[in-house]
Amino acid sequence: MQFSRRQMLQSSSCGFGYLALNAICNPQLSGAQDIVPHAKRVIFLCMSGGPAQMDTFDFKPQTGNKKHPGSVFRFGKQGNSGLWISELLPEIARNADRLCVLNGMYADTGNHAQSFLQLHTGERLRKRPSMGAWISYGLGTENDNLPSFISLNAAKPAVYSSSFLPTKYQGIPIGTNGENMSLATINDISSDQFNDNIKRAQLDFTQQLNRKHMHDRLQDRHLEGVIETMELAYRMQSSAPDLLSLSGESQRTLDRYRVGKKLSVGTCRPTDFGRQCLLARRFAEAGVRFIEVNHGGWDQHKNHRRDLRANCDTVDAPIAALLEDLDLRGLLDDTLVVWGGEFGRPGLTPDDGKDETGHNAKGFTFWLAGGGTQSGYVHGRTDDTGSRAVEGKVHFRDLHATILHLLGLNPNQLAFHHQGRQHRLTGPHGGRVVKELMG
Repeated sequence: MQFSRRQMLQSSSCGFGYLALNAICNPQLSGAQDIVPHAKRVIFLCMSGGPAQMDTFDFKPQTGNKKHPGSVFRFGKQGNSGLWISELLPEIARNADRLCVLNGMYADTGNHAQSFLQLHTGERLRKRPSMGAWISYGLGTENDNLPSFISLNAAKPAVYSSSFLPTKYQGIPIGTNGENMSLATINDISSDQFNDNIKRAQLDFTQQLNRKHMHDRLQDRHLEGVIETMELAYRMQSSAPDLLSLSGESQRTLDRYRVGKKLSVGTCRPTDFGRQCLLARRFAEAGVRFIEVNHGGWDQHKNHRRDLRANCDTVDAPIAALLEDLDLRGLLDDTLVVWGGEFGRPGLTPDDGKDETGHNAKGFTFWLAGGGTQSGYVHGRTDDTGSRAVEGKVHFRDLHATILHLLGLNPNQLAFHHQGRQHRLTGPHGGRVVKELMG
């Protein structure tokens, strides 16, 4: 039997030769072939529950003689680009000329769990690696003392799972839905019981036992991942605590991000979204490849106007501060910011006396900023009632393909062999890179 160089390195010396080769030749091993990268990292602003696109970024005024579902809040043209943005998002509106708005998004299902999973992993039903894990696998790390993938305020393990990818590519969760983000941290990276020399000696002895244990388990990726994770945890002791502390930030910065503001109205949850956005900026500066920032509560079936106003009020100023800071610090050009949720919502029915919406997977909105995307640009269109995408349609597979392409990865070649076949984030049918979005 003949073995490839990659197979040989994976199965010898506990696989550490393969990890070294992966660090040196990572683009060739992970699908980056002749693609010029525009972005180095991603910040995904995940609005779980289904943001109402017609009252945020997809203006649908009444047309014709018969009233139809549409926008119930005022919109205005913003920036030099004239993007239509809702009155509920005045701070983001100031950044209109930085946004690339996708009004033709669509998904396969209007069920929360399945569509949320597809957004994150490309699959609706089966456990698969999340987008952040795929990007971590494809690009590796910029900072050996930090994880390449961090998930803030994650509600579900699927958000940061590496599934069948090696464990080292799994996201590190900081906080969960409902946890006080000011107290959230990376578990088990600090201890005052021993000095650094004793800690290093302990870890060296433990790793020696681990390698002996692994000698007869050369194909055990999980065990190998645990060994790597323990090394990373040791290195993080010198970097992560300082990054998680906001004590060095000015009061003006804390106020701009609305750190500590925890609005709780209806479905809107007190997630301290401003702290998450500020931490995302700090992690991006430090070299983390993929940072997910989560705000749940957009599943507003009743009290649409009240709850949407609260959700928008929660995220508006922090997102604006994040975009402005990234730009000011020269990071926006190579940081891709992504905003959106698992689907959208239908408009309110006029004159029925109700304030209720449902789910709409046939047409909704995402937006991108930075990372090589067109600025002040709108791609795609829904019909006059916002019920379905009719032009410039972009599926989650296409969004994934475009994100990977902007990072310099070939979306249909970035793959991993598992259970007898190759797997990709873009699925067996692949995704289309939406080149119209690129500046």
